[in-house]
Amino acid sequence: MKKPFYFFSLLIILSVFNFVGAQETASVSDEIPQNFKKRSPVYDYSEKQLNNVDTIPDFVSKTNKLKITGTIFENDGVTPAKNVILFIHQTDENGNFELKRENKKRYVRHRGWVKTNDDGKYTFYTFVPGSYFRGKDLKQILPIIKAPGKEEQKIESYVFSDDPSLKDSCREDIENTNPTRILSLTFSKEEGLFIAKRDIVLGKEETDSY
Repeated sequence: MKKPFYFFSLLIILSVFNFVGAQETASVSDEIPQNFKKRSPVYDYSEKQLNNVDTIPDFVSKTNKLKITGTIFENDGVTPAKNVILFIHQTDENGNFELKRENKKRYVRHRGWVKTNDDGKYTFYTFVPGSYFRGKDLKQILPIIKAPGKEEQKIESYVFSDDPSLKDSCREDIENTNPTRILSLTFSKEEGLFIAKRDIVLGKEETDSY
């Protein structure tokens, strides 16, 4: 009697783990994970239909307004990637993450989401963030990307070419691995804001732990 009982117990345990595993990997599908508190913020958009343009909260009131454009490509670096969600969040101009709370989950106020069309293009209207950790850290915009049928992934942050904290050694490392991360700002008098560009190639971006 012990053997059947043992195998029956093992079957139950495996079933439980499979169920949990299915929940944890739900993000691989195109369904939004239901656990609001534990899921990635890439899923926390409120709009039913995302588009390829978004504006970060407080954009209008900020001094150093910034427009970031780019194209997300498939792994070949040529084919535009459609229906890709790109989420960003950042500090305010003083370098502080302004935290809010919703349904017992903390989130960064200055955040936004875009979803690419057939052309793979995206645009964020945001502002130049301040340096975190009392000005000792880089000015950064932190992204998470979610391609159809793939797990969400943190990718390396956007950094700024004119940032005094971007030392030569760090700049050289980035230029040797992923130079598109470095935003070179150009001021547009016509639009009254800075403009920068970053293209992203799926599967070619390093995962960033930030």
